Amino acid sequence: MTGVMSPGPGVALILGIAVSEGRRSALMACLGIGCAAILLAVATVVGLAAIWSEVAGLLTIVRLAGATYLGWLAWTAFRKAINPPPPPTARRESGRSSILQGFLMQLINPKALMFWVAIAAVSGLNLAPLPVVVLFVIGAFAVSFAGHGIWAVALSSHPFRILYARARRWIEGLLGCFFALVAFKLATAEE
Repeated sequence: MTGVMSPGPGVALILGIAVSEGRRSALMACLGIGCAAILLAVATVVGLAAIWSEVAGLLTIVRLAGATYLGWLAWTAFRKAINPPPPPTARRESGRSSILQGFLMQLINPKALMFWVAIAAVSGLNLAPLPVVVLFVIGAFAVSFAGHGIWAVALSSHPFRILYARARRWIEGLLGCFFALVAFKLATAEE
């Protein structure tokens, strides 16, 4: 739960969605993050670390795809900082779009990937009985959705949205810097 509650790229994405599109869209992004957690939990059970060590270059492909996506998020945030979009109530993305954004963010989130690799390295889940595996996967979804959902509710609250309206350019600029920095670090990281 500590990993979910500490701010990272997922929380930054939820911040952007919560203040620009509202609580529903932010919670849909949390659903996408939770679904990605299911996929990562299953990958952990089947031996994520073993797969990455056997398939040369897979980690590099995932890392560069993540850097590209984070770079796109940085570009979007910088554009919003320079040319703010219409007021938040004027724009609402589809639930499907928010779910996809959350799902993709979690799959390439370096913080989340390192968390799951660490679990894969020490868990021994590949030898666990099926009920334990099912509980692990359900728990991964529940913790991820609930933890990110807390962020979504807080960041889409009326007081926070008022604060955001006053400091929109600065917040979007800082989000852009954060995404750009993480994209750069991810792109230039060594294996």
